[in-house]
Amino acid sequence: MNYKEHKVFSEDQDDASIKIISDLVKNFDDFDGGEGERNTIKNVTAQNLDLNIKSFKVPHLVNRIVYSFFRKSKANRSFEYANDLIKKGINTPKPYAYFEYSDLNLLHKSYYVSEQLSYDLTYRELTTDLNYPDYDNILREFTRFTFDLHEKGVNFLDHSPGNTLIKKNKNTGKYDFYLVDLNRMNFHAMSFEDRMKNFAKLTSRKDMVAIMSNEYAKLVSESEEEVFSKIWSLTEKFQKKYHKKNAIKRNVFFWKRRYRNC
Repeated sequence: MNYKEHKVFSEDQDDASIKIISDLVKNFDDFDGGEGERNTIKNVTAQNLDLNIKSFKVPHLVNRIVYSFFRKSKANRSFEYANDLIKKGINTPKPYAYFEYSDLNLLHKSYYVSEQLSYDLTYRELTTDLNYPDYDNILREFTRFTFDLHEKGVNFLDHSPGNTLIKKNKNTGKYDFYLVDLNRMNFHAMSFEDRMKNFAKLTSRKDMVAIMSNEYAKLVSESEEEVFSKIWSLTEKFQKKYHKKNAIKRNVFFWKRRYRNC
């Protein structure tokens, strides 16, 4: 089937880069990469470009209609939100382009192309290695970074352990934080409730929540006890919902595991 292509590039791309990126996306399936449950991400290097190409799963029929007529695709949102973040002075890997392929005027596949960033760790490593070098300082700097997001009206709905890349700045000795997986984000003035809820997906470790609460309370008018109580309450609520959802999935899709073992 012939698909209709729609592609948008960042303004600083020259003709040579546009051709390279276009060719790489067209040949996406030929490259090795990590395939997840929903999306596939591949790191591809060509000439002077080191790229991260994210292929979004083909939506089911209802979402194909939604993304074609009522809401921007995940690739489109990722590209636009990346540019919005950069304008606000918030780090994210450089956005290069997004691609959409449609048939019968309905979205089929979409791709988001950004810089492949080298980094030292993600927040996830802090949840599993309490002896990570400079652990306490990284967690506190991360908390100040999150406060900066909130002050700039960025509600990152997927503020979860793997979605912030952390890189030590060799010049300052401090840490730089880069947001990834950008397609779920709102921009608005954030209430105290919004801010506390934004911490709920990060960790189930009470000691980490205590450190973040201590640091965040230094930056707002609320007490440390109030900040901790609110974050921990919302964290427990999220954890219960998360585990309940996974239990339902295991029960509903048990036949998949049985089929794999046949």
